[in-house]
Amino acid sequence: MMRSALKNSRRIDTHQHILPPAYAKWLSVQGIHPGDIDLPPWSKAAALKVMDSHHIQTAILSISSPGVNLGEPEVARAKAREVNEYTAEVVQSNPNRFGFFATLTLPDMEGSISELNYALDELHADGVILLANSRGTYLGHPSFEPLMAELNRRKTVVFVHPDELPGGCIPGIPGIPAFAADFLLDTTRAALNLVLTGAMERYPDIKMILAHAGGFVPYAAYRLLLPKLQRAGFVKRISLALHQQEQLDKELSVFRKFYFDTALSASPTVFPSLLALVNTDHITYGSDWPFAPTAAVNLFNHELENYRLMDEQRTAINRGTAETLFPRLA
Repeated sequence: MMRSALKNSRRIDTHQHILPPAYAKWLSVQGIHPGDIDLPPWSKAAALKVMDSHHIQTAILSISSPGVNLGEPEVARAKAREVNEYTAEVVQSNPNRFGFFATLTLPDMEGSISELNYALDELHADGVILLANSRGTYLGHPSFEPLMAELNRRKTVVFVHPDELPGGCIPGIPGIPAFAADFLLDTTRAALNLVLTGAMERYPDIKMILAHAGGFVPYAAYRLLLPKLQRAGFVKRISLALHQQEQLDKELSVFRKFYFDTALSASPTVFPSLLALVNTDHITYGSDWPFAPTAAVNLFNHELENYRLMDEQRTAINRGTAETLFPRLA
C-alpha cells in the first residue's frame, strides 16, 4: 500500500476499549483479569498517541468483558451509569476523535432498557456494547426480547463482544488464555443463537458488529447453517443446498446480516474466509487496543496494509463501512 494512501486512510476504529480509573480499580478489587490477562493502563493521551501513530481518526470506545454485572443488579446499574458518563465526557471533550458504545446491565432487563434510553437520549452514545453471554445467558435468549425490540425500534448499532465461557461449560486449559480461543467460541455461540432463534430476522434494524471477525463464524458458516435447516425439517433441502450454490447462498444470507471487525483478525488466514462470507461493506476496522498491546496492533495493521485488496475495499474497511453505521463521522 502506498504510504500516501495509508496516511489518508483516517481509520474509524470500532473496537477500541476504555478503562475508566474507577472501573479499573473496581475490577482489580474483584480480582478480575479479562481474557486471562492483566488490566492494561489507559489514558486519553495514550489513546490519542496510539491513534495518531496508526492513522485512526476516530475510536468508538467501549469497556471490555466482564462488563458491569457481576451478580448484583443495583451495583451493575450504578457502575453502568458511572462508566457511561465518564466515557461520554471523553467523547464530548473531542467528538471528532472519539465515540462510544454504552454499557448496559444484562441480564438485568429493567436496568438495561433504562440505561439504553439514558445513554442514547442524554449522553448521545453511538450505540451499545452487549456481551455474547451475560452471566451464562446468550444473546437471542427469549428473556432478552424486550431489549432487542427496543434496540430494533431505535435502529441501534450493537457491538457484540465475547466474555468468558459460562462456568462449567468447558473448563479452562492451563496455559491457554481465554482470549486466544474461548472468546472466539463465545462470539460464535452468540451469533448462531441469534440466527437459530430468528432474532436476526425479527429485528432487521439492529446493526450487529461481531468482534474479532465473528470468531469462527466465517470459517464455519456452512457447518453452522446445518442446524438452521435441520430445525426446520429440511433434510432434503440440506442435500439440495450442498449441491446448489444459489440455494446455499440464500440460506447463508442471514449470517451476512452481521458486520465483522478486524480486531486481532486482519491476517492472510482469516481474510479468505471472511471475504467469502461478506463484502467489505460489512467489515470495519478494529484495533482492540489497549488489551491488544501496541506490538499486536502493529502486526495486524501490517497484515491489513499488505493484504491484496482493491482500493475501494480497503477504504470500506478503514472507514467507509463505519461511516454508514455512524453517519456523524462521515
